[in-house]
Amino acid sequence: MPVVINELNARTYARLGQGGALFGVGLLEAIADGGDVTVLTADMGKPAGLARFKDRFPDQFVNVGIAEQNLVGMAAGLASEGRRVVASAQAAFISMRSFEQVRQYLGYMQLPVVCVGVSAGFGLTFFGNTHYAIEDIALMRTIPGLTVLSPADPGMAAKAIGSALRSGRPAYIRCTGGLNAGTVYTTDVSFEIGRAIPVLEGTQVAILSTGAVTANAVQAAVQLSASGVSTAVYDFHTIKPLDVVTLQSCLGHALIVTVEEHTIGGGLGGAVAEYLATLSAHPPLVRLGIHDRFFMPGDYPYLIAQSRLDAQSIAEDIAARLVEPHR
Repeated sequence: MPVVINELNARTYARLGQGGALFGVGLLEAIADGGDVTVLTADMGKPAGLARFKDRFPDQFVNVGIAEQNLVGMAAGLASEGRRVVASAQAAFISMRSFEQVRQYLGYMQLPVVCVGVSAGFGLTFFGNTHYAIEDIALMRTIPGLTVLSPADPGMAAKAIGSALRSGRPAYIRCTGGLNAGTVYTTDVSFEIGRAIPVLEGTQVAILSTGAVTANAVQAAVQLSASGVSTAVYDFHTIKPLDVVTLQSCLGHALIVTVEEHTIGGGLGGAVAEYLATLSAHPPLVRLGIHDRFFMPGDYPYLIAQSRLDAQSIAEDIAARLVEPHR
């Protein structure tokens, strides 16, 4: 039975956060007919929302402990024997500490493990810079053959896991935001890997957003449109493969803006810049995200505001660029 988004479900998913909705709802729905998925976690079972899966399928759940490199190796071994496997850990560690294992086993050997990085971006707040995953997209999208997904809200995270498993390919899903996360979708919409979703229509500015900050991008677009700047928003939940068809449809806008809870180098903004560089002409590109710095730890809204990824700052920075095009 597929995950369905409606106004009631959206509120429930939001309370769970992206990780909780992905594992507590989406994974169970994806395997409802067979239950043939093995889940491995690096001591992130309960925090990631895996309690329901563990209770229903105890023989298909393995906690390897705080050993992310072993996590990926064990997951790859099970996948090589024909099992469908999901490997979950904190995003900073499954992407950075286990990068070599993901590269060799999922990239080079093309073993179809779905890696789920929970608490990506600033999700681990007061744990500090050692636990922030703000480089994970840049790392993961360099691996040949690896799909990279970043859902906009918990409902879409619940859909993403099913899509990744059905693809039969190695994938990385980053879960951003926290509990009581922002909601972008209150009516059902399909999640198709490699196909961005138009959220708002507009003719002057095209915002391409990924992850939980998409909710802020939508609010910013509403503010801009109210001030006379017609602003579109597209949910680029797939960073790799990049939806160049949708990107091409934005070339008639006066400005393209990327928004992400990630460093502006190597993430969605980097991927879009690389594509635009192949064209003879294109609109100016503004990349909004995390600049070249580390942060004083704080709560999630503080860290988002410090990165100017709150709705008001996004709107201000876009408006300033329209006034000063060479800024």
